[in-house]
Amino acid sequence: MVDAPTDEQLLAGYLAGGGDGFAELVRRHSRELHQFVVRFTNSAAAADDVVQEAFLQVHLSAASFDPSRRFKPWLFTIAANKARDWLRSRSRRSEVPLDATISSGSDSQQSFADLLADDAGPVGEELEDREQHLRVQQVVAAMPDHLREALVLAYFHRFAYRQMAEVLDIPLGTVKSRLHAAVTRFARDYEAALLGRQPAENPLEEET
Repeated sequence: MVDAPTDEQLLAGYLAGGGDGFAELVRRHSRELHQFVVRFTNSAAAADDVVQEAFLQVHLSAASFDPSRRFKPWLFTIAANKARDWLRSRSRRSEVPLDATISSGSDSQQSFADLLADDAGPVGEELEDREQHLRVQQVVAAMPDHLREALVLAYFHRFAYRQMAEVLDIPLGTVKSRLHAAVTRFARDYEAALLGRQPAENPLEEET
């Protein structure tokens, strides 16, 4: 059995004029990339445009791709930058374990990963409680951009810290501190949403 070509091999073949390598890259990654942009921008319409723009940028910049890098983080870097551009145009305002528990306002405890499970995600399972699902989406969508993008990359798309550092163009230590701040912010805002309160503002949560 012949192993499927890697993303990097497909891009190299495309640059060499080899067949439908680019189309295969789009097929492999467009769905997950679209999910990432929807979660980041909270707009399916924006995601449609951003994904198209991201793959167009891949086409235009393919010759500048460093073959020693991985293709997927590069693709997500492009998409993240396009998503930030879209958000700006709309004038919008320590390692964290996946089993970290979050209070649900009752005697029961849920893990952070359980709350972020999503039926559209590559690793999630469908939430039985659709109201809870919507609440999670609303809390994530309302987070500051720099915290939301870290949360989305880590928990929905399972990027490693070093890949996140590449996508976000920040130091590894900043990735870890930002993700810790994101989890803390989510836990606070989710609990406030459960209790019907407005989340408290924290002036220390400025972008780092």
